[in-house]
Amino acid sequence: MKRIILTGGGTAGHVTPNIALIPELQKLGYDIHYIGSYNGMERKLIEDLNIPYHGISSGKLRRYFDLKNFTDPFRVIKGMGEAKKLMKELKPDVVFSKGGFVTVPVVFAAKSCNIPVIIHESDMTPGLANKLELPKASRVCCNFPETKDMFPEGKAVVTGTPIRKELFNGNAVDAINFCGFTDNKPVILIVGGSSGSAVINRAIRENIDKLLERFNVIHLCGKDNLDHSLDNKPGYAQYEYIKKELSSMLALADLVISRAGANAICELLALRKPNILIPLSAAASRGDQILNAESFKKSGYSYVIKEEELSSETLFAAIDDVYNNKQTYIETMEKSNLTDSTSIIVGMIEELVNNK
Repeated sequence: MKRIILTGGGTAGHVTPNIALIPELQKLGYDIHYIGSYNGMERKLIEDLNIPYHGISSGKLRRYFDLKNFTDPFRVIKGMGEAKKLMKELKPDVVFSKGGFVTVPVVFAAKSCNIPVIIHESDMTPGLANKLELPKASRVCCNFPETKDMFPEGKAVVTGTPIRKELFNGNAVDAINFCGFTDNKPVILIVGGSSGSAVINRAIRENIDKLLERFNVIHLCGKDNLDHSLDNKPGYAQYEYIKKELSSMLALADLVISRAGANAICELLALRKPNILIPLSAAASRGDQILNAESFKKSGYSYVIKEEELSSETLFAAIDDVYNNKQTYIETMEKSNLTDSTSIIVGMIEELVNNK
């Protein structure tokens, strides 16, 4: 039986693409194992799928000063030893790494055991973990054509991000009933990331009455960010986090306002959802969301508002543009060739396994 180790953790964006690959790998007869951190958020997500999970020690790799910089390298070294032991026990045919700091010892251990590795870089520019792993990788998957040129020739392939199949199976009527909408207004879905966005939440709520004149609004605002003064406002449905019902909400949405995390925007592209991206500012990140958003803007997939330029005026100008031209956005997204990322990546995995 063919065996694969999947790895990735720290954020949902480093786990959900792996989850999207699992059904296709199972169809091909793969015995699937997962390596993550001892108690990372990835553990429950994977164990809920009845996939064997192996925890290892993991340390964060930081570009800034922190006292943990003196101790975390020892955690990484310990994790490398644990990962190497797992490689020898499990004897996988291939390792697929989605990113996050926990993957560094896994990829290094795989290489030391002569096991081929595929890494996936979601963002426009490689993160630190993937930069370290690049020399150990047989192939690199990426989302953006611009990213491919940053890697050695012949090593990188523009694949897009694997999308969970269930996102394509949403039912708009179910979302209407779930949210309690009683009219036929078009729907805006706001997604601020798993922890929410104070900037986006504030902009939406300060303008909620004007928004509700034209639209119903579904607002995914993040943990502990509900505004109970708006609980009974007709046409406004707010939730900290949604999992099961998300596919139906996406099916219902006429327009999506989102951060510009790579997985999120690739899902919007795959679902052909007209969207407004408000990337996390450079002051609060390494700037990857800004680059992601600019690439989608350049391709004609998205309207972009810089976080520092978000105001009532820029918000409504963006909504008017995207909603009035939504068919143009949809037609542009339909021309994208990143329609079946899962099959492309699984094909790469099969190629490496069959050529071992």
